[in-house]
Amino acid sequence: MKFRLATVAWSVIYLLLLLTLLTPLKIITVFLLIVPGAVLFSSLHFKGFLIHVMPALLILALLDVYSLLLAIYFLIPSMLMGRIYKRGGSSFQALMTGMGVILAEFLVVLLIATYSFGFDLSQYLRDQAAITENIVQQILSANPMLSGTNWTAEDTQQLGTMLIGRVPYVLIVTSFLLAVITHALVRPALSSLDVPVRKMKPAREWRLPRALIWYYLLAIVIEWIASSSNGSWIQMVSISMLPLVHACFTIQTIGFVYFWMHSRKMSSVIALLLSLVVLIVPPLRIIGIIDLAFPLREAITRSKK
Repeated sequence: MKFRLATVAWSVIYLLLLLTLLTPLKIITVFLLIVPGAVLFSSLHFKGFLIHVMPALLILALLDVYSLLLAIYFLIPSMLMGRIYKRGGSSFQALMTGMGVILAEFLVVLLIATYSFGFDLSQYLRDQAAITENIVQQILSANPMLSGTNWTAEDTQQLGTMLIGRVPYVLIVTSFLLAVITHALVRPALSSLDVPVRKMKPAREWRLPRALIWYYLLAIVIEWIASSSNGSWIQMVSISMLPLVHACFTIQTIGFVYFWMHSRKMSSVIALLLSLVVLIVPPLRIIGIIDLAFPLREAITRSKK
C-alpha cells in the first residue's frame, strides 16, 4: 500500500485518459476510465488515493468543468469496485457491483435530466424517429428506383417504440461491458502491484443474494406504479429494473445448471449447451427464482447421499 513508481504511473495514465475527454477519442477511452481509479483505490490507502487522483481532477476542472462531472461519474464505480478488491471480495462480486452502480448512475442522471431540465427521453427518441423518417423520405424521393416504396407514419411510430424498448437492453449491456473491461484490466494490474485478487468462482458456485427476490417484488411494484404514471423517469426505472433482475435470475439458473451437471458428474459441455438453452428460452429463469427462494441445491445434494 506504499507510494511507488507504479502507482504514480497509474495516476499519469489517469490524467491522460481524463484529457482525452476533451477530444473525439472519448468515445473509446470512456470504456477505460474506471480502470485507473480502481487500481489506485485498491493499492493505496484513501489518503494516498486522493493525493494521486486529485491533481488530475483539478487539471481537468481548469480545462472543462463539464468533463470533470463525467470524470466524477466514473470515479464512483472505480472506488466501489476498488473497495471490493481491497477487501478480498470475489471477482463476481466486483463485476456485479460495478455493473449495478453504473446502471444506477445512468438512472440517476436520467432522473436529474427529467426533473431538473425537463428532458423527456421517450419524446427525444420519438423525435429521432421522426428525423429518420425525413431522411428516409428524402432518399426515397431522390431515387426513382425506390419510388414505389413508402415510409408511413405507422413506420415512424413503430421505430420510436422500438427505440424506447431497446433502452433497458442498451443500458444493461453497456453497464456490463464497462464492468467486464474494468475487471479484465484491473486484475493483472493489481497482480503486478502485489495486490491479491480472487479468481472468478466456477459457474457451479454462482449464487446471488436471496434478497434479489425482494428486488424482484419491488420491480413489479414499480412497474405497476409506472403503468399509471406519465413520468418518463419512473417508466425508465421500471423498464430498466425488471430486465436487470431477470438477467440476474438467468445467471442464477446457469449456476444451478452447472451445479446439477457437476453433481451428476456430467460433462461441462452438456452444461454449456443447457446454459445456451437458458439464454435462448428466457422463461427458464424461473429455475433461478426457485433456486434462490428454496434450498434446491441442498435437496439435490441430500438426495445423492
